[in-house]
Amino acid sequence: MTASATITAETGRWPGVSAAWGSRGEWSIRLGRSELGHLHGDHAAHFAFPKAVWDELHAAGRITEHPVFPGKRGPAARRIESEADVADVIALMRLNYDRIAARVVPDVLSVQDGGPAGGR
Repeated sequence: MTASATITAETGRWPGVSAAWGSRGEWSIRLGRSELGHLHGDHAAHFAFPKAVWDELHAAGRITEHPVFPGKRGPAARRIESEADVADVIALMRLNYDRIAARVVPDVLSVQDGGPAGGR
């Protein structure tokens, strides 16, 4: 299985997660309207993290600056070159999932199930 297929399969198991092509050719993985991260083929993943989280991840060497936003804390990049990188990209997406899920999963799941947030 390719890196992008592995990442998509794993994140797709999490409640409320969807994946689709974005407007710039990226494969976007989302929880509701919030993006957990996106993939550029099988070689790179991009994320957005709160600055404090970005600082910790950058200091640990898990992410680098986003190539479109050099010098900015928040936007992040991660090369995918090995199975260990695939596992860490999944873990990084899970960090975003856990952070975002507390506020959006009840609404997302309710919409998917046709509940009140679905306007029914």
